[in-house]
Amino acid sequence: MLTLTGCRVVTPTAVLDPGWLTIADGLIRAVGRGSPPAAGRTVDLGGGWLLPGFVDLHMHGGGGAQITTDDPDEIRRAVAFHRRHGTTRTLASLVTDRLDRMVAAVGTIATLIEAGEPGIAGIHLEGPFLNPAKRGSHHREFLLAPDPDALRQLLDAGRGHIRVVTLAPELPGGMRLLDQVVDAGAIAAVGHTEATYVQARDAFAGGARLATHLFNAMRQFHHRDPGPAGAALANPAVTCEIINDGVHVHDEAVRIAVDAAGPGRIAFVTDATPAAGMTSGSYFLGPVPVVAQEGTVRLTDGTLAGSTLTMDAAVRHAIQAVGLPVTDVARAAATTPATLLGIADHTGSLAPGKAADVVVLDEALRVREVLAGGRPVPGVLPTTCQDAPRTAPPAGAGGP
Repeated sequence: MLTLTGCRVVTPTAVLDPGWLTIADGLIRAVGRGSPPAAGRTVDLGGGWLLPGFVDLHMHGGGGAQITTDDPDEIRRAVAFHRRHGTTRTLASLVTDRLDRMVAAVGTIATLIEAGEPGIAGIHLEGPFLNPAKRGSHHREFLLAPDPDALRQLLDAGRGHIRVVTLAPELPGGMRLLDQVVDAGAIAAVGHTEATYVQARDAFAGGARLATHLFNAMRQFHHRDPGPAGAALANPAVTCEIINDGVHVHDEAVRIAVDAAGPGRIAFVTDATPAAGMTSGSYFLGPVPVVAQEGTVRLTDGTLAGSTLTMDAAVRHAIQAVGLPVTDVARAAATTPATLLGIADHTGSLAPGKAADVVVLDEALRVREVLAGGRPVPGVLPTTCQDAPRTAPPAGAGGP
């Protein structure tokens, strides 16, 4: 049994200061305020914060590696990079590519999940059923009109592991495709869309439960047509992704969205590309060349093309720049996405009986340690609460 003490423990309802958290057999056994229990081994963290392990609904790559590939080692490297930044569960998110290549990538990810690859909570298809007018960085040539047969190929390759499908419901056949996604047990998300408010409202009423990167790659909010963003914020059943890097969404817009939806419906996502954690330069996002410079990723025409964001950076920005309470931030980075995915009974918050998925942050809100199931994630330095042998990060694991 291991007890972490001398820190501020962020629970779903309060910050326990000073607080403590006890771990045994990979689970959180107890959480409390004040003096910790005497049993077992105690590690005094000397300040800092304990937050639940982050859950990212939208990650395309990192550390020089990407998800839209049939190379399992590259997928592992991307996931491992984000685990070192506190993301203990992530959806492996594909961008639009040629259909056969997407099918192959989905099949590879499904095999990794079935083999127990740590950290992958499922698959997110961001494409190919997107509106070309709002395609962002998605390859125009490989976008498809809503096609039940194409979706069936992807779902079959995913073998039940596709958890989210982003689509544009206003396209001909879009609502029928939405029904097919929901019938398959996946979450339909509205994104990369020119839908009007009414069309988006009808999509959410028809079963869509997620807005993909709110405000980005969708018809703009207008006072005579609030568009998809307005429809999502107004619907209490819809979760809204936000790329909280200070670039994709203005800080005041983040505050407005949190006020409108409530902290329980906002999910911070990275939308990270292979450039996350890397130096400035040229990379590929799926089949599309992108350029990373000054903390952004863009097409050659200047269009934003994903991000270099990690979830720990999104958390810091939310607290230090946006000014959100740390309990609301932990909710957006972990609890709300875990709830959407149906895994909140065993992760997403610091509560007894849940997996010991824990992020240790220092006073500056930078990662000191990440525990997944009570075991330290390789490659996070310095060691502060090691209770199991630490292995070196895999060869070629990429950036810092």
